[in-house]
Amino acid sequence: MLSIDRRIQFLAYRELRRALLESGAASGSAVILDVATGEVLAMANLPSYNNNRITGSSRDTYRNRAVTDLFEPGSTMKPLTVAAGLEAGKITPTTRFDTSPGWIPNGRFRTTDFRNYGVLDTTGIITKSSNVGVSKIVHMLPDRDFDAFLRRFGFGRSTGSGFPGEAAGLFPEYRRWDGTMKQTLSYGYSLSVTPLQIARAYAALGNGGVAVTPTFVKGQAGESERVLDEAVAGQVMRMMQTVTEPGGTATRAAVLGYHVAGKTGTARRSARGGYERRYIAYFAGLVPVENPRFSMVVVVNDPDPSKGGSTYGGGYVSAPVFARVMEGALRLMDVPPDDIDTWLAVQAASETRRARNAGNVATTRPVPTAAATTELPPLFPTGQAQ
Repeated sequence: MLSIDRRIQFLAYRELRRALLESGAASGSAVILDVATGEVLAMANLPSYNNNRITGSSRDTYRNRAVTDLFEPGSTMKPLTVAAGLEAGKITPTTRFDTSPGWIPNGRFRTTDFRNYGVLDTTGIITKSSNVGVSKIVHMLPDRDFDAFLRRFGFGRSTGSGFPGEAAGLFPEYRRWDGTMKQTLSYGYSLSVTPLQIARAYAALGNGGVAVTPTFVKGQAGESERVLDEAVAGQVMRMMQTVTEPGGTATRAAVLGYHVAGKTGTARRSARGGYERRYIAYFAGLVPVENPRFSMVVVVNDPDPSKGGSTYGGGYVSAPVFARVMEGALRLMDVPPDDIDTWLAVQAASETRRARNAGNVATTRPVPTAAATTELPPLFPTGQAQ
């Protein structure tokens, strides 16, 4: 029996389609894993085709992009770079870094931030998605150790899901790194991965540092291996939670009643001789933080800035897909909330607002006279079911 849940699959397909229509993107993928078992609960790709009428469809629509297409993962790699630094004992969640003036040399190039964030602690590097910050962290780590750490999470090899044609990705061995590669790896360039590989890596963070092989077979839990210390995985999860809270880069990924841990990514598309001014928008996340059930990755390829108010980032394009799908999936699977206080506060505010509006209506509506009251027609015509 397939592990795919048709209800969650429908939600993923519908919301991914909505995102592509709103952003004018060329294609997109969404993957949802059960964190504990590795079961693939949903895997949606667009453009798609009708299985009952495949003639006339482009052959490009036949492939399962979530396991065959390769992308540079961008900032979704930053939590793993931070995890490597924590595991090595080089940093703590409160270690402070001066990211001024908002850029750092990288060979003859520059690694830049969106703006100058000044002094950030490790958590702030994740919250603000600082390229300069993770660059400083990765330079604390020996090349061999950083290479081995990322390979433990499955980069550079197939996930072992068994899906035909699954790509292994591209991850150069550390002896082949040039002077700029280690730094660019820290924020998700110079390697290529599939959406399923990212989903598996994030599921390992949510599973207390245990990676599980993805499976499409219901009830057949994949093989598992410890890839990260449980305490470090918990620290990274708490850091990623700040990304979806006020001040983070993915507040659109928030789900009412649940704490969400995640990371945005906005990677420039590679082209011959460099990079285009076209982008891939990512969001990868886990929910609920206290006892993660789902790992989800959303990839939107080549959104059109003119369709989204010149906005093409993962926090704007891909994060809302996560929020809308997870809101439905959590309800369908009866996953208890872990942020009940926020839910109660929102409900109380709604009740207060409704009461205030009702009071305003009551004070402005003219009071009918007794004569007028008797002349009002009945609420339901005679014989109509009430």
